[in-house]
Amino acid sequence: MARTLPYGTWPSPISAASMPEGSLRLGRAQYVADSVWWAESVPQEQGRTAIMRGDGEHVLSAPWSARSRVHEYGGGPWVSLDDERFAFVNQKDQRVYLAAGMTEPLAMTADDARESYGDLVWAEGSLWAVRETHSSAHTTPRRDIVTIPLDGSHRVVSVVSGSDFLAYPAPRAGRLAWIAWNHPDMPWDAAELRVGTLAGGVVTEWVTVAGGHGAASDNSVSALQPEWTGDDELMFLQDPPLLLPTPTGDHPARWNLFWARFDEGIAPLSLEAIYQADTDTGGPLWQLGARWYAPLDDGRVLAVSTNGRSALVLIDPTSGAVSELETPLTGDVHIHDVRGARVLLTGGGSSVTGGLWELDLDGHSLEALRGGTPATGELWSIATPLTFPGPRGDVHAFFYPPHNPDFTAPEGELPPVIVLVHGGPTGHVTGDLSQSTAFWTSRGIGVLDVNYGGSSGYGRAYRERLRHTWGIADVHDVAAAAQGLVDGGLADPKRLAIKGGSAGGWTVLCALADTDVFSAGISRYGVADLRLLLAETHDFEARYIDSLVGPWPESEDEYVRRSPLSRPESLRTPLLILQGSEDPVVPPSQSEALRDVMSANGVPHAYLLFDGESHGFRGAETITACFEAELSFLGQVLGFETPGVPTLDLH
Repeated sequence: MARTLPYGTWPSPISAASMPEGSLRLGRAQYVADSVWWAESVPQEQGRTAIMRGDGEHVLSAPWSARSRVHEYGGGPWVSLDDERFAFVNQKDQRVYLAAGMTEPLAMTADDARESYGDLVWAEGSLWAVRETHSSAHTTPRRDIVTIPLDGSHRVVSVVSGSDFLAYPAPRAGRLAWIAWNHPDMPWDAAELRVGTLAGGVVTEWVTVAGGHGAASDNSVSALQPEWTGDDELMFLQDPPLLLPTPTGDHPARWNLFWARFDEGIAPLSLEAIYQADTDTGGPLWQLGARWYAPLDDGRVLAVSTNGRSALVLIDPTSGAVSELETPLTGDVHIHDVRGARVLLTGGGSSVTGGLWELDLDGHSLEALRGGTPATGELWSIATPLTFPGPRGDVHAFFYPPHNPDFTAPEGELPPVIVLVHGGPTGHVTGDLSQSTAFWTSRGIGVLDVNYGGSSGYGRAYRERLRHTWGIADVHDVAAAAQGLVDGGLADPKRLAIKGGSAGGWTVLCALADTDVFSAGISRYGVADLRLLLAETHDFEARYIDSLVGPWPESEDEYVRRSPLSRPESLRTPLLILQGSEDPVVPPSQSEALRDVMSANGVPHAYLLFDGESHGFRGAETITACFEAELSFLGQVLGFETPGVPTLDLH
């Protein structure tokens, strides 16, 4: 029989110490010989990214770590070659190394601290990559697509450059396809698909096949993920697809799948839609190498189709037939590799935790190779999708109610609720089964995960709701969602907390400054001052605020007006500040200034600085300490006991 205890005080077997293992951070996966290899962050080794294979063996062992810093967020840090050899970018020095089995890796690029590599591709018998070269701290890095010889000569060849950013090198039969974009655009705003002629190992001429325009023009198009399906056939994604109407006669502003066909040369003979729907196949390119579809050997295409939650669909380009597959995968689904009818995927769902999966299309089966825990235990809280009215339209969210079969709350008590604000701000949550969520719900604390305006997964119009309104529209949306939960009798209005990291941390701080909805806030490496962000952040996001707020310096007054640090008198809500010492995106200076404001205002707060951590915590000790601190902080501020965790000192 369930015991009666107040919400927030329910004992839970899900400890803070178990959290590092509870949320897998998986990277690129590939078929290698008779095995499956993948990248995985190892929290017990300070977040080192190991390369592992199906029997659990570390193919890339300490101290090596496969992690790229190109565009700061990296991506594509390793690739298997034509046998058990593999190439990887070493996190410490950003050089590309070649290894085989358990042999000592050998450097293939020069020892140059200015250079970083990412988006590694093995194709046409060569190793391709995106290279980023920094000349000084105050200039825009140079980026180019290169080939890297495997003879140890370090004679890297620059194949093409001429853009601020490049991605997806895709060579085939004397042509190279790639994606390019320039400041001030982000790749989800406007990015071009280019195809060039390869002669003598370099691009001699190129044309724009799709996408582009840029700088917030009404006809901007974002192209993604070029994939050759033959010497003269190139698949790609673009958003919005402006070429053809849908059967209903409109042009959905969604990433959809297209085909470019060539004869001779690089100018396409035709562009045609393969699959147009009011769903997204594609997403924001925060990390290089992301894949949302894969051509299969039999001519069909497996694709991720997202509208809030995701599904896997099989597309027959010849007949136009589309069929949805029945799988439990509904969130953060990416396609990594194909071998015949077998496909490697990562993702999670409302009934399974995130993991690495193998889909057998012939056998109609899906097997979890790593993670993928089903919701068979009694402690999981299953998310319910909710939609709330907001000042700019509907606001989408997922609610995880308090749940623990061993406990119930006193009659009439309403639960405390944490409102989660994802980062990006183009991020996207899908209500997946989550141990980090169960940590709270099993203790009697509800969780509301909000896809505020600006989130991906609902089309370009929803994403662009945040254009020039960052710190306003997102704040209104999370406040409306929280109030909607209260109005529905699902949350205690006096015990609402808000938590977010990075761009989500900005929304947390703005919500605390501009609304009276929340009684506590948790900011993980959150943006607190737009001028500091502009001065200190890395190149990839150096002009992002142009679209979110306005161009600098013309919009300086707006930068000042919106920044919580510009109006310190408004910060009167208890706050927990969590920060990494090596964060290049939101440096500690912002969190330290925020700490000083809270101290000057006499508001209960705590500031924890984690040595060696960057933007996104990876170390086991850090992750454990964060959950312990957050629970103790919320208990003290919202008024419930938190046995089993150290008491956080509030100042």
